Amino acid sequence: MAILKPFKGIVYNPEKVCGHDVMCPPYDIISDELRESLYNKSPYNIIRIDYGKNSPQINKYELARQYLDEWLQEGIFIQDEDPCFYGYEIKYSYKNKSKILRGIIATVRLEEFGKGVYPHEQTYSKPKTDRLNLMKACMANTSLIFSIYRSKERITSQILESLNEPYIQAKDLDGNIHSLYKIKDPAEIKKIITEFEDKAIFIADGHHRYEVALEFRKQMNEVYPDLEDPPWNYVLMFLTNIEDEGYLILPTHRLLSTSFPVKEQLEKQSLFQIFELDQNDDIQEAIEKRGNKNIGVYLKDNKFYILQYRGPSLTHLPEELRDLDVTILEEVILKNMFPQKEICYEIDIEKGIKMVKECKCDAIFILRATGVDDIERVALAGLRMPPKSTYFYPKLLTGMVINSFREKI
Repeated sequence: MAILKPFKGIVYNPEKVCGHDVMCPPYDIISDELRESLYNKSPYNIIRIDYGKNSPQINKYELARQYLDEWLQEGIFIQDEDPCFYGYEIKYSYKNKSKILRGIIATVRLEEFGKGVYPHEQTYSKPKTDRLNLMKACMANTSLIFSIYRSKERITSQILESLNEPYIQAKDLDGNIHSLYKIKDPAEIKKIITEFEDKAIFIADGHHRYEVALEFRKQMNEVYPDLEDPPWNYVLMFLTNIEDEGYLILPTHRLLSTSFPVKEQLEKQSLFQIFELDQNDDIQEAIEKRGNKNIGVYLKDNKFYILQYRGPSLTHLPEELRDLDVTILEEVILKNMFPQKEICYEIDIEKGIKMVKECKCDAIFILRATGVDDIERVALAGLRMPPKSTYFYPKLLTGMVINSFREKI
């Protein structure tokens, strides 16, 4: 059961800033070069709060708190007087097809994983420390967790489809248009809360942030043990209905650097049937057509191959994981065939191929996208896929709305 709660969001003041100038992508896809560009874009860009830089006098977390306070005092930020939900819409295109992603922004009651909220992939520890330090300094959720749910009734979806005048808009780096709406009608708020009461929530993007929120709640409850239903019992979340099919799940490909000869390693264990592709074939289309247990690879011989797994079932793994392409790649190829390696991740196949051609890595392994049914099945079984098994697109912008914990302390 998911418990949603309206909240008094902190939003940019559109009379003082332009949304295009002050929003930024999620911190975990921002390069050093892009961070500098965002710093130069506007003195009020959210990058200064969500993914800032240390100064000689003060660390980046205290700076983030300082910016948040100053921008509220200056009226750059405004905190809504009444709790509300927020509608979030992204009009985007991918491969010349136009789509719309719609979802609700709410604070969602934190639950341990498996009790109404489900992760689907593993995480790394380093980003968690950074996010926890930022949350402690700002006493706020400064960015959104991207989650999905399934509702055939589509009650919230219909409310979102009826919204018209956006509060603020912003264009992302891909040219997609992001719009924020305020949902204040008590009747609509009640309908949204009721719809989610029997719905499972699956975290699509933001596993680190959810795990950090759980740890933050634990630490804050030790400091303030007597508060009734404190604000850190909830976390800021964007939720979109699977039935609306507004988002895309893209594959995250693996770039391999190793001292082992890649093709020889793949051939000698006879676990894969290897097909060489014609140079004119589209590798992504080819593996999509072949379906499950087929992985693409581009090697330094400037050739594409499809690796069709014909080895034994991975019975040491749970049934829900063993036949996934990403599991076969991680367990059979990367872990067992290349014990000495460096792995990087890339969404853009052409960029990965270029890196192989320039000898910056030895191969790019190309995957199909993970299906949403696989995500639900693995998550409901209490399991997790390998890190970077999915890439949800489009990415939500940071800065559309902030959730502050300070009011009730």
